[in-house]
Amino acid sequence: MATNDPFRDLDRLASAIFDTTRRGPRRMPMDLYRDGDHYVLTADLPGIDPGSVDIDVDGQLLTIRAERTLPSGDDVKWITREREAASFLRQLSLGQGVDTERISASYANGVLSVTIPVSEKAKPRKVVVESADSARSVAAGGESIQPVES
Repeated sequence: MATNDPFRDLDRLASAIFDTTRRGPRRMPMDLYRDGDHYVLTADLPGIDPGSVDIDVDGQLLTIRAERTLPSGDDVKWITREREAASFLRQLSLGQGVDTERISASYANGVLSVTIPVSEKAKPRKVVVESADSARSVAAGGESIQPVES
């Protein structure tokens, strides 16, 4: 059973009034890793309506926006309210080696997953070196050339 604590309520009110760090969009915790020919971004967005998630790619800038809304209306009577309605925003600068046309996303169990494919140009490939004696393969790929020791 919940008890009324006027000091806790006063503390919450003071925090809401004087805490300016809570204003504006919040950052979402995320992980980013490469899995073969894809980068995978996962971001925690608990309590988010998937319809509020907006992902835009503008050039090499990936922007993720989401909104968490709380129930409201004449029949809603709050007993306690610790979770807040909030806006979330995250922007990432994508490198030249990704295929921005094939980015995909899904949302399940409060986690947003964004799959960012590596572009064909950035994938490692074999280059045939021809000489008068014989042909041999040399590894090349990525945006820079580095010696490969065998």
